[in-house]
Amino acid sequence: MSAQGHAEGIVIAIDGPSGSGKSSTAKGVARARELRYLDTGAMYRAMTWWMLDQGIDPNDAAAVAEASPRPVITLGTDPAAPTVHVDGTDVAAAIRTQEVTTNVSAVSAVPEVRERLVALQREVIERGRREASGIVVEGRDITTVVAPDAPVKIFLTASPEARADRRSKEVNAADIAATQADLARRDQLDSTRADSPLTQTADALELETSNLTLDEVIAIVVKLADEAAGAVEGSTPR
Repeated sequence: MSAQGHAEGIVIAIDGPSGSGKSSTAKGVARARELRYLDTGAMYRAMTWWMLDQGIDPNDAAAVAEASPRPVITLGTDPAAPTVHVDGTDVAAAIRTQEVTTNVSAVSAVPEVRERLVALQREVIERGRREASGIVVEGRDITTVVAPDAPVKIFLTASPEARADRRSKEVNAADIAATQADLARRDQLDSTRADSPLTQTADALELETSNLTLDEVIAIVVKLADEAAGAVEGSTPR
């Protein structure tokens, strides 16, 4: 039994490309249903930040693989105030720099990095299931690799223009065209890497968010979560 009396908390898995609204949606759903929240992308960004800080070339896959066991990466799962630490240092702001953004796909493609971080992610998910009402997990391989048995699986999408506009506002970038080109570059890298590429599973609901408000997207996912929880408990969905 978990701390709140549930035998097992729910896992909501949200995948999708950059700028599709994963983070805002996942945090909103977690707040709405008092669940924990995990941004797996922040783990890969933290690993990338550490590699850069140590002077390791992110494009040197062998060097990245050899060093990948060394940093201690911890993430807080409060959706209202998620935290990211590497070796005890708060890197929540540092991992959002353009330098990290440019290099994170290369680091994420290294199998040894993915193996280590997926194991950490599953540990966090298990704690969320057993110690709380559940957890919302977002990233690029959550429905396919990290939590393929999640009862709620969402694949968020949006038009390239909408994604670029959102990301530009998020990082205060003036050149939307350059942002769109960078997103396309990351899409290509993330969807073609050999290990755990970004892809949609057959049982994940595709949710196109270009013409939806954030509140509308959150409401859709919350409804799906409530229905899934009701089905598991044998009750009538709300």
